[in-house]
Amino acid sequence: MKTIKYDRISALNYAKKWALSRNPRYYDFDSIGGDCTNFISQCIYAGSKVMNYNFNNGWYYINGNKKSPSWTGVEFLYNFLINNKGVGPRAKVANQNEVQIGDIAQLSFNNNIFGHSLFIINIEDINDLNKIQIATHTYDALGKNIGEYYFDKIRFIHIENVGKY
Repeated sequence: MKTIKYDRISALNYAKKWALSRNPRYYDFDSIGGDCTNFISQCIYAGSKVMNYNFNNGWYYINGNKKSPSWTGVEFLYNFLINNKGVGPRAKVANQNEVQIGDIAQLSFNNNIFGHSLFIINIEDINDLNKIQIATHTYDALGKNIGEYYFDKIRFIHIENVGKY
């Protein structure tokens, strides 16, 4: 297995293209719990070009009925990204001052469960959440500042590289 670079520009371009609409290649999960993490996975895939088809703990999308929990679930995506040592995107939990365009922020609205994923598209000041812009689905947004959200907790996920055969 080799390690390849995560293509942040391709991921960013995908996010900008599809933030306010839906790519017909993917099922829209808005009516059954939300589409945010599905959209984030699409963005990450645009930058990694590799899925992990491990049935038990992979990260993949075939269709709306054949996908890994990590493709659409906030906690499942988090767990896959930070624990993945094999094929697909690999990440670490990051401090706010470590994030880059193409990384992920996840929000908790009840202090325990993280329930919303955001894709970072622009950083004007890494130390100010009002100057970090995102793209997301469910409550579609493109260029919204993270600081505009009301949340209890935030965590950042920095994608380090991609494993590929």
